Amino acid sequence: MSTTWTDAVVVARYDATPRIAVFDLARADGGELWEYESGAHIDVQVGEAGLVRQYSLCGPPGVREQYRLAVLNEPASRGGSQAMHTLAEGDTLRIGAPRNRFGLTPARHHLLLAGGIGITPLLSMAQTLDATGGDYHLHYCARSRTDAAFVPELEHHPRATLHFDDQEPEQLLDLGRDLGEPAPDTAAYVCGPGGFMDYALGRAAELGWPASALHTERFSASTAATETGGGGEGGFTVRLSSTGAEYLVPEDQSVLDVLLANGVEAPSSCGQGICGECVVRVRVGEPDHRDDVLTDDERAEGLFTPCSSRSRSPILELEL
Repeated sequence: MSTTWTDAVVVARYDATPRIAVFDLARADGGELWEYESGAHIDVQVGEAGLVRQYSLCGPPGVREQYRLAVLNEPASRGGSQAMHTLAEGDTLRIGAPRNRFGLTPARHHLLLAGGIGITPLLSMAQTLDATGGDYHLHYCARSRTDAAFVPELEHHPRATLHFDDQEPEQLLDLGRDLGEPAPDTAAYVCGPGGFMDYALGRAAELGWPASALHTERFSASTAATETGGGGEGGFTVRLSSTGAEYLVPEDQSVLDVLLANGVEAPSSCGQGICGECVVRVRVGEPDHRDDVLTDDERAEGLFTPCSSRSRSPILELEL
């Protein structure tokens, strides 16, 4: 399904840290925004170039008058965060309806592990669990107190522990202690920069956590996905099941690039295999999965991300 857009206005903006700005957005026409559940993100179209980027919603999910975003200004990014940081109160932009592949799952206990700007979706989860009486603990890691957003809201919270790299070693995140071995009916959620994600997930695997109990969201493609890349070792043919049309996918283009260039209506958003908007089903062929959004079960069911993944077989037929 294609993204549904609406015009929004920045009704408030403040700097939570020297590099993190918090924005409150409302519909430009004064109407209510879409409902969403914690863990959701939205597409934001910003800047003269109309860049489309994804940002997690970090406000209480029940509030439909405004959405809250927190955006890290990352000079090495693709330009979206820098464009966001030029916005001031009263400026307008376009936002898309929320999507969510990182929501809370049914569990007795929830462990929330946030690194840096990865606090954004987990803060919303904590707010939901506070409101519903859910059992959880939030661990929030940052380089220093001045680099951490939402410290006033969290530093005295009984279910939150803050970990700062520049403080005493004993208060640093210790996953052997803070995550521990897997327990029945316990779910863990991990979000943050790539290095934090790789460390936390690797340590969780060492502690015996099954993949089914670990829920993740990345803000950029993982190192493994980047190394295999959006290109590939040779081209292949993609076929559409609805029409039988076939298109050659060269090694320097993605399936999505080729579909869009040939006028095929294919949903898309992040272009990195991290949001799930472009997911389709494979009818014939062997996919070469290079995304960071599908679970092993979803891949086994034939789901596929045309923006980042490729094919191990000469022909890949998609349900399009």
